[in-house]
Amino acid sequence: MKLLILNGPNLNLQGRREKSVYGAESFEEFIPRLRALYSAHTIDYAQSNIEGELIDTLHKAEEEYDGVLFNAGGYTHTSVALRDAIGAVAVPVIEIHISNVAAREEFRHTSLIGATCVGTIAGFGLDSYRLGIEAFLNR
Repeated sequence: MKLLILNGPNLNLQGRREKSVYGAESFEEFIPRLRALYSAHTIDYAQSNIEGELIDTLHKAEEEYDGVLFNAGGYTHTSVALRDAIGAVAVPVIEIHISNVAAREEFRHTSLIGATCVGTIAGFGLDSYRLGIEAFLNR
């Protein structure tokens, strides 16, 4: 299986930003461990702070991947354009969140992208990505 982990704004700061919420491990540390755990599969990684680049990546993912694990960050709660992009592509997308967004500020309780995704995994730290991979493998 070929999967893409796609992260949105501020996730390039993982491991340095709000460690009490997001943890201290960076993606540079985490991704190699995840790839080693699923060495029979291809796991690519992309991150952008720019909404249009995330949309372009989703469009291209349809041609290259069996699934996308997408943490849209703050765009989860604001971007109709990302929702439309997910709905427009045939590749299945799982919404991922490191923190439990339901236990955070009220504005984080609404996901604009969730209804266009095949599922949502939230609140398990970086392990949310592993759980997303397991969900794709068990589909």
